[in-house]
Amino acid sequence: MTNKHHPSDQTLLRFAAGTLPAGPSLVVAAHLSGCPFCQRRVATFEVVGGEMLIRTEPQALSPRALEQTLARLDQDGNPRHIAPRRSQPSVDGIILPSPLAGCEVGPWRPVGPGVRLSRIRVPHAPEAKVILLKVKANKHMPAHGHTDLEVTQVLKGSFLDGNNRYAPGDFVEGDDETDHSPVIGSDGECISLAAIEGHVRFKGLLGRLLGPFAGI
Repeated sequence: MTNKHHPSDQTLLRFAAGTLPAGPSLVVAAHLSGCPFCQRRVATFEVVGGEMLIRTEPQALSPRALEQTLARLDQDGNPRHIAPRRSQPSVDGIILPSPLAGCEVGPWRPVGPGVRLSRIRVPHAPEAKVILLKVKANKHMPAHGHTDLEVTQVLKGSFLDGNNRYAPGDFVEGDDETDHSPVIGSDGECISLAAIEGHVRFKGLLGRLLGPFAGI
């Protein structure tokens, strides 16, 4: 499968630098787990970042830095501190991307006609707004915009957004200048992984009614 839609270079650069928020970073990692093209882009950005560090004026370490590092390595090598291998979660028969291992996947709950939502709890960032969204085929989603970054990875099915069609493996970005009303494809229900920074700005009566109920 060849993905047609990828994270922007700006988003991949922020991911490589570790400056992307936890929620979007998880969705980008999910995309990377199945996209060699973006893996190579991130590797390139990491090399560039490494070169910048090499050229940075070195700072003196504390006198006990080496001793403390070696002590920490000894602790990490103790078998009692080795975390058990976590299995990848699944939903509706779909094995979720490996970066979601260790995340808590909540139950599906209805948030509108033909629309169900599952919350994903990220252990190291419980405040992150990460969700799974399941929508029935041919469903027109309420028109909405965003107050900040929203990223989405398609896991199953497809949807149309403007002139673009997004299928499994495709990545979608939105920001405070994005206004859209996706339409789910006729090939079956669509399941997507999404992370939302800020809030969704729903438009129209139905959207304004569903927004507070969905909590996004």
